Amino acid sequence: MSICIIYFEIMSERLCASDNAILSFIFNPNLPLEDVAATCGVELKDEEILSENEEITKKIELEAIQLAEQGDLSKAFDIISRAIEIAPKKPSLYSNRAHILQYMGKCEAAMDDVNIAIKHCTDKHRKTRSLAHCQRGILYKKLGENELAKTDFEVAAELGNKFAKKQLVELNPYAALCNQMLRQVMDKLQ
Repeated sequence: MSICIIYFEIMSERLCASDNAILSFIFNPNLPLEDVAATCGVELKDEEILSENEEITKKIELEAIQLAEQGDLSKAFDIISRAIEIAPKKPSLYSNRAHILQYMGKCEAAMDDVNIAIKHCTDKHRKTRSLAHCQRGILYKKLGENELAKTDFEVAAELGNKFAKKQLVELNPYAALCNQMLRQVMDKLQ
């Protein structure tokens, strides 16, 4: 993690929203100031009212996530696929299955699921849309498609995703130069 980002994270916890907006703009020059200010302090969450089937799938989804965290990816994949059969338009299911697929090394299938998740997102799915764009950005970055990755990270950052903002900084050559210079200064100070 770069020194700029570490410093930003430490300082952002102590500053007011307007100061955070200014720091966000400095460390993320790809976003317009209005967008940075608008997203500071915004909590990412989905605002959907779940149907009975979606309530059931939420429980199944959580079970699949727990299994994936424990390393049982095959079983997690099977369980979340069952949830998708019950609620085929619920975007978080596709996004989470894409994570599982990515951990299984099946990046092409993960990309397909992320695309479906994004397609099914509505204005009520702010968090899921943000996470799906981040995930697709990571997949594009892994494939060496940095411009496509940047586009997805910009969408996620506009939704308030801090990870996406950090990724944009990493993709920005000026920020990389800043990080390198700060690293040299910090090395000399130590």
